[in-house]
This record gives sequence, structure tokens and C-alpha cells, in this order.
Amino acid sequence: MRTALLDAATLEACVSAAVAAPSFFNTLPWDYRLDAGTASFEVRAAPERSLRHADPVGRALHLSVGTSVFNLRVAIAHFGWSPVVRLLPSPDDPGLLALVRPTAPLRRRGSEYRADLYPVIWRRHSSRFPFSGDPVPSSVRVELAEAAHADGATLVFPTSVETACLLRVAAEAEHRNRVDPDRGTESRRWVHSDEDDPADTGLPRAVLGPQDARERTPMRDFTAQRHQERLPARAFEPAPVIALLTTEHDRRSDWLRAGQALEHVLLVATVHGLRASLLHQPMEWPDLRRDLTPVPDRTGHAQILIRLGYGVQGPATPRHAPRSPLDTGPPNR
Repeated sequence: MRTALLDAATLEACVSAAVAAPSFFNTLPWDYRLDAGTASFEVRAAPERSLRHADPVGRALHLSVGTSVFNLRVAIAHFGWSPVVRLLPSPDDPGLLALVRPTAPLRRRGSEYRADLYPVIWRRHSSRFPFSGDPVPSSVRVELAEAAHADGATLVFPTSVETACLLRVAAEAEHRNRVDPDRGTESRRWVHSDEDDPADTGLPRAVLGPQDARERTPMRDFTAQRHQERLPARAFEPAPVIALLTTEHDRRSDWLRAGQALEHVLLVATVHGLRASLLHQPMEWPDLRRDLTPVPDRTGHAQILIRLGYGVQGPATPRHAPRSPLDTGPPNR
């Protein structure tokens, strides 16, 4: 495929979809560049937007980039092409996390993506507010699990007893984060004032949401207050629906696959009118992360906990304007 077959407006739309993906602390830790020689999108890590204390090995960064890659795949398919993805294509260039190349038009082969995923890319965003408590239908749970499986991950909905255990682990992780001064300082750095700060990364205070007054669901306090009673609180759903996303292995490529699976799940959930928020805290402590898969017949490596339900959409986080994908100069390294 020649580069000219994707015009500038289509390229910009594809990258706009990619950067609408969720990311850890809304750091948007990716960079896009078009390789004119291969007509491929280069997806690179943006290490200046990493989190040294909360994500020292870069697992969450790779997960975030994976969500962006999935959106790019959906956008390419929406415009009639088939995306071919290579993860970590160059051992000598570890910052190059993926190559995504549009190939033969999909009309010749049929699309592997639901047609309704593309329009919900911009409707999907995390809601850190209480949900109604209405059950998530079993048919929708099956569809979400199938979405994760299609991208190389496993999504399970634990029993109520298992869910209570997972939430206790998440609560312990949240407590550790709050009392760790380095992590608290790092977290607060990504929170900004809605009125005075024009930042296009990070989190406006309006999106942070309240704490659970019943103390069942440990929502992250990005301001890292050590005294929870000082935070605004509301009653959350009494029986939260929690899904656990795992991968068989735990390599860098698995983190990128987990991110793609996560975004696939979130977009399908959005199609069904579900809201979602992510409980990532236990992933940031190796011992607690291991505690998330204690069931003897359950294997794999925990990558994220997803809280799902019906409720208010909540405000969106900002997105910065991407560097033009038509810039074919040397990549930033």
C-alpha cells in the first residue's frame, strides 16, 4: 500500500482516535510517527510521561500504549483497511513499541471489528462516580470476555466472595499509596485545577470523583490525602461488579496485548451503555498483584481490575493535540 492511499485527513483521524485511549494518570505516554517507506505508524513510548514511583518497570506505560494501539486498529478498519500489527519489532530500538500498517482493503476480506466500536471511541471514558447497582447481564459479560480473548487476554467475573477478596487487596494497595510520600507527590503532580491550568495531560479535579462512603470500593485518591475523612464521599453500589483481566505470560509484549484487550473490553462495554473505572492500585505492589490470582485453578498474571456498571457518564479528561503523523523526520528518542 502506498502512503498516498491514506490522505492527510484520514491519517489525522486515525491518530486522533488512537490518542483518545485511556492511560495511567492520563499521562498519554505515546508518540506517533508515520514511516513513509513502509506506510506504517510507528508507536513509541514517551518516557518523559512515565511514572517512576508508581510504574517503575513500565508495565502500566505498555498497557496504556496497548489501549492506544487498539483504537488505531479500529480506526484503520473503519476507513476500510486491514491493520497489521507488529509488537516490539526492533530489539535494538526498545522505545519502538509497535508498528501498525494498513494493508489490503477490508471490503475484500471482511472486518474483524464491530462497526459500532469506532464511534464510541470518543464516548468512552472512565467514570469514578457511583453506579446504580443494576446487574450486568450474563450475555454482556460473555461478550466482554470474548472481546478480551480476541486480543490474547482472559477476562473473568469473580464470585461475590472472590470479589470481596479482590477489593480488600485493592484497599490495602490504596492505603499504601496514600502513605507513601514519593508516590503521593508523584500522583499530585498529575492533578491540576480545572479553571486555572490549561494542561492537556493529567487529571482535572472534576474527573476525580468521590470516595465510597461505605468503604467497599477503594477508589483512587489522586490527591493522596492521608486522612480519608477529609475527602468528599458518597454511597457507591453495595455489590460492585468487578472483572479481572489476566494474561498467560508477563512479558512486555503481553503488557501491550493486555492494553489492547482492555480497550476492546471498554469499547464493547460502552456500546452496551456500561460505565467503567479501573482499579490499578494492587498492580503497583508486586506482592499484592500476586494476591489477585489466589484461586488454585486460576492461572495467569493480573493486569487490571475493571469496575463496571450503569450510571452517570462523568466528565472527560483532556487530550493533547498529537504531533502530526505526516512528520516523517527522525523520531524522538
